[in-house]
Amino acid sequence: MSNPSAQKKMATREAYGEILAELGEKYPEIVALDADLSKSTKTDVFAKKFPDRFFDMGIAEQNMMGVAAGMAAAGLKPFASTFAMFAAGRAFEIIRNSICYPNLNVRICATHAGITVGEDGASHQAIEDLALMRALPNMTVIQPSDGVSAKALIEASLEVKGPVYVRLGRAAVPMLYPADTTFEIGKAMTLRDGFDVALIATGIMVNEAMKAAEILAEKNITVRVIDVHTLKPVDSEAILKAAAETQLIVTAEEHSIIGGLGSAVAEVTAEGCPVKVVRLGIMDTFGESGTPEALMKKYGLTSDHIVEVVLKNLK
Repeated sequence: MSNPSAQKKMATREAYGEILAELGEKYPEIVALDADLSKSTKTDVFAKKFPDRFFDMGIAEQNMMGVAAGMAAAGLKPFASTFAMFAAGRAFEIIRNSICYPNLNVRICATHAGITVGEDGASHQAIEDLALMRALPNMTVIQPSDGVSAKALIEASLEVKGPVYVRLGRAAVPMLYPADTTFEIGKAMTLRDGFDVALIATGIMVNEAMKAAEILAEKNITVRVIDVHTLKPVDSEAILKAAAETQLIVTAEEHSIIGGLGSAVAEVTAEGCPVKVVRLGIMDTFGESGTPEALMKKYGLTSDHIVEVVLKNLK
């Protein structure tokens, strides 16, 4: 797939703010809830447009999730937002028992995920949220890689029966897809084809995988780049196809290597087509305070590090 608008950047949280306001016009039953962070999560765009359908719950994330559950049970379409650390972490029990157990249509759009929160440090850097959400029955788990996929997948999530967790980032990232690209929840996107190695990435790491593929191409290594925007249900077909047709799989995620994309890919290949899988992500450690760029480099979440890992492991 070509990369026609790589120069343009947009944070996936910005895309969320825009599409939520657009969807509010089409669906009067949409309501938005926030936990005193609407300027950061970008739900303030919706709030200005539909003040009577926006609810600032204060710094009370568990209560926010409980209220969202009640709204969904009453037939509304609630979008509940806060930072990923507080959504998946602090409110986990309420999400489990009040949203997932009764299988309610709540969209949890969690922003500021991963270490690119930057200077806020380890206490605010959610690196285990995908693992927590993947483990919950009935939960669909989505992580878009750019603004285009964020808007499309959030709109598509309205067709999903049951709860949805959408992981969004703070930092602006390049646009990888043309504006008219169509996405299907549960179906991965192949941005580049190749038969030496498959780079299976999610979120901001899709862009790093694309850059790594360019570098490896100069070394006559053909690289397949797969954007796994839906971690649950994961696209087993695309993963097994890559396992059968390439020599090596490298997964890349801005999340712990335990329980996220790397684990999902390893689970699928172990059962369906055993192949070497190298997991690249946060290596079972906490983050720290620093600029997003410095942290990406320190924790090995760069295209250069992906290249190193491929060259080391490719036969």
